[in-house]
Amino acid sequence: MPRNLDLTALRSFVAVADSGGVTKAAGYLNLTQSAVSMQIKRLEESLDVELLNRAGRGVSLTSNGEQLVSYARRMLRLNDEAIDRLTAHDFGGEIMLGVPHDIVYPHIPEVLRRFNAAFPRVRVNLVSSYSRALLDQFARGQFAMILTTELGHPDAAEVLMEKQLVWVGAEGGSCWRQRPLRFGSGRQCLFRSAGIRGLERCGISWELAVESESDRTIEATVRADLAVALMLEGTEPPFLEKIDHNGNLPDLPSYSINLYVSDLARGRAEEALVDLVRQAFQSDRLTASSPRPSQSSDAA
Repeated sequence: MPRNLDLTALRSFVAVADSGGVTKAAGYLNLTQSAVSMQIKRLEESLDVELLNRAGRGVSLTSNGEQLVSYARRMLRLNDEAIDRLTAHDFGGEIMLGVPHDIVYPHIPEVLRRFNAAFPRVRVNLVSSYSRALLDQFARGQFAMILTTELGHPDAAEVLMEKQLVWVGAEGGSCWRQRPLRFGSGRQCLFRSAGIRGLERCGISWELAVESESDRTIEATVRADLAVALMLEGTEPPFLEKIDHNGNLPDLPSYSINLYVSDLARGRAEEALVDLVRQAFQSDRLTASSPRPSQSSDAA
């Protein structure tokens, strides 16, 4: 009697092979590590072969595992192709997307709107957090893709664009002239240390006016002209403005907006979402680099 391979177990096996570990594969598949391990164990028992070398800290494929992973990818691709064809491209499922608080606007809402129009049954679970936390969760396989704001260009990331870090305050505000400078920042904000280093380098006294995990709390304090804050240029909300300080506040570094995509995010829906994110930031980069039209004035 013919025997059948379990496609669910094969999907877990391929995820482990592609990610290099059970932990990351489990995070991506939204399963527990024990569930993934159990599926692979049942797969090994059904074939009466070992598929993974489990010695040491990581896992690697045995010779039998290397043979099976090629078949498994082909079987899963045919399975997904058949479902795609017979359901009129009506994709379903969930994609985990992580984005830092400060760059959700202006692009991510439009990216989500366009993606939903193309893949109405795929739910994008948007998680907004700090870059450090997102990188840690991405390493554990909890996201298909994340955006980060970082100094430098990590090898594992695709750099979408660079933005200057700037001081922002209330529209027409004067708080930035006061000393000590009243500064608002999130406890885990990546920009906080850059601002403090700059102030200390220039000998500017400062104090924390507000320290919160809530961006809205910080923005409300800054909007009331009770503090200044740090944001990437162009990401400030309409009720705040870049401070034209004429050198009275320290210059700040630029940060890369980086895209990380999981090795496991290979489906058509994931690829489409990545493309939309790239397009959004590419348009931003082209706009920023375009020469401004010259302004001519008529003689009075």
